[in-house]
Amino acid sequence: MATVTKTDKEITVEEKLKALYELQKVDSEIDQIKILRGDLPLEVQDMEDEIVGLSTRLENFENEIAELTTAIKGKKVEIEEAKIKIERYKEQQNNVRNNREYDNLSKEIEFQTLEIELSEKRIREFTANLENKKIEKDSTFNQLSERKLDLEQKKGELDEIVSETKQEEEKLREHAKKIEAKIEARLVSAFKRIRKNARNGLAVVSVQRDACGGCFNKIPAQRQLDIRSRKKIIVCEYCGRILVDPEIGGELNPEVK
Repeated sequence: MATVTKTDKEITVEEKLKALYELQKVDSEIDQIKILRGDLPLEVQDMEDEIVGLSTRLENFENEIAELTTAIKGKKVEIEEAKIKIERYKEQQNNVRNNREYDNLSKEIEFQTLEIELSEKRIREFTANLENKKIEKDSTFNQLSERKLDLEQKKGELDEIVSETKQEEEKLREHAKKIEAKIEARLVSAFKRIRKNARNGLAVVSVQRDACGGCFNKIPAQRQLDIRSRKKIIVCEYCGRILVDPEIGGELNPEVK
């Protein structure tokens, strides 16, 4: 004959149902901690990704500003060079020997004048673009500074919550182990399997308004009587969750904290 262990001690079906219901409450609290702790790292990651994007955008603006500044300087140099050429061509016109040479120099002066006008136009365009880029750069810099402060604050919240929830989760897991020790292994395995397959992690639910508290399908009157009698473990024929009567929750006073 097999040796009787702590988990094999005979306990009533009612005690099993109460233990399962209490275990469900503890596991649900652990689920909530995981959800809370799970959202914050995602928020931090999103903020870090946003900061990387803003930093890249800021760097691009700085490069574009540098390129526009260089382009403006280049056009100013071209204007000065064109002016020097015009002065030289005008001096040469004073020493020409025929009208053809004079006309050729006049065309050169006209060409250089057009080059100056074109360069001045480009400078105006570059300058306007440069001013817009500076405004966008300043706006991006301010956004980046704000997001860095937000990230620092959010990381602080995360560190604090992780620290707090870690201790709380450890307490809850210890309590869950104590509850599981009261229940036979086969029943604990079934409980965990149902929890894993349930969308909201609820393996044990109470009857609410004549319906299953998990899937909300109606429960026949005779089955409700069987559930209230607490003589056997009954599962919902639709979702497979373990059903208990609503009064069980009020009779429990679990020491979770």
